[in-house]
Amino acid sequence: MPLMLDPIVSSVRARLGETIERAGQWRRDSLAAEPPRDFAGALAAPGLSVIAEIKRRSPSAGPIDLDLDPASQASAYESGGASAMSVLTEPDHFGGSLADLGAVRGAVAIPVLRKDFMLHEAQIWQARAAGADAILLIAAILDDDTLASLMGVAAIAGVAALVEVHTAVEARRVADLDPAIVGVNNRDLTTFRVNLATAETLRPLLPAGAICVGESGVSSPVGAARMAAAGYDAILVGEVAVRSADPSAFIASLKEAGP
Repeated sequence: MPLMLDPIVSSVRARLGETIERAGQWRRDSLAAEPPRDFAGALAAPGLSVIAEIKRRSPSAGPIDLDLDPASQASAYESGGASAMSVLTEPDHFGGSLADLGAVRGAVAIPVLRKDFMLHEAQIWQARAAGADAILLIAAILDDDTLASLMGVAAIAGVAALVEVHTAVEARRVADLDPAIVGVNNRDLTTFRVNLATAETLRPLLPAGAICVGESGVSSPVGAARMAAAGYDAILVGEVAVRSADPSAFIASLKEAGP
């Protein structure tokens, strides 16, 4: 069955040429960027860590907050106890940008993840140059060799790699690469339906010693508690956090649900 991500990946590929052409510039610019913050260390802290997301819209939810002020939203998340930020930078389907990432990085003292559809190493250098401390690598859109290669480039660039899976097959593939951080997306990438049982079922398949992140579908302390009970070190929350009337209090409530 085709992935719902296919049109998004096609859009990314259509823009990739310019990014690759400027790869040398991104790499040079990355040397002048502020040193990366410790994304893995932030998630490994005691208790349930929360990665709070900046997201204007999405294919599944439609418009969320098109007038979102990334810096203000990020500051509210941080005051609520968020351990890290996630910023959507894909423009065509999520309304994001590298400018959003830069605004968030400048507004908070915690690590920032560039959440995008990474297909080429030039995007990693671009992310580091823009201030990213971590990147997302989605197993569903990468073959084993490309995934391993991008993990290696991320290590050289000094950014953490959150490697995302959403099926048992992907979890087993990724385990062979021994990633330091693994995320399980509770969203079915063929239907976009969400089920927290996905993370609960896949948790035993994740590499021993990896920092484990439950992604998507956590909308309340009850969901956060489920992820903590299943053995997750962190959760990533987006749409519900953006829509919350009090983002700071919402993030705090999720953290309190952990151990």
